[in-house]
Formats: sequence, structure tokens, C-alpha cells
Amino acid sequence: MEIGKRIKQIRISKNMLSGELASKAGISNVYLSYIENGTKTPTIDTLKKICSAMGISLVEIFKEDDNEFNKEYHELLENAKGLSPKQLKILNQIIKLIKDDE
Repeated sequence: MEIGKRIKQIRISKNMLSGELASKAGISNVYLSYIENGTKTPTIDTLKKICSAMGISLVEIFKEDDNEFNKEYHELLENAKGLSPKQLKILNQIIKLIKDDE
């Protein structure tokens, strides 16, 4: 999938208007339109700003599979971001216990 199409897909899935995303990313709405339509290719810095404005990681732009598993996985990662190292260790132990119990 092209980067611009992926940005648009994610933006729409987050119910964001193009003007809102452009403003949050610090770019013009026209430039965002060019990116989404494949006319322009964003720099890595611009791509980082767009991702940050949408609340996603840069890696998510390059992923094409957006099934329910991935949404659950990403929710788990988002929830784990603020955990302390000790809490992360406990969470991993719980996950291993659940997997071993299957």
C-alpha cells in the first residue's frame, strides 16, 4: 500500500478531518492532500509529525493488515506503555501463564 493511502485510511478510521490532521502535524492541508493522493512523498520528519498527530507509531504506517487481532495487540501495547519495569515483568508472567494454560 502506498504511504499516502495508508495515512488517509488511518486518518479516516480515527474520524479525523484532513484539516485537523494537517493542523496537528504542522503542515498545510494542501500538502497533506498531495501526500494522501500520492502526488508528494513526505520526508521522515513529516511522516513522524503526521503519525504523532494521529497518535500512532511510525511502524503502523507501514503495516497493511488491520484486522481485529492487531487492534487488540495495539491496545495492549498502549496500556503497557506507562507500566514500570516491575509491572511489565508481572504482565509478561501473566501472559506466559495464560499461554501455557491453553
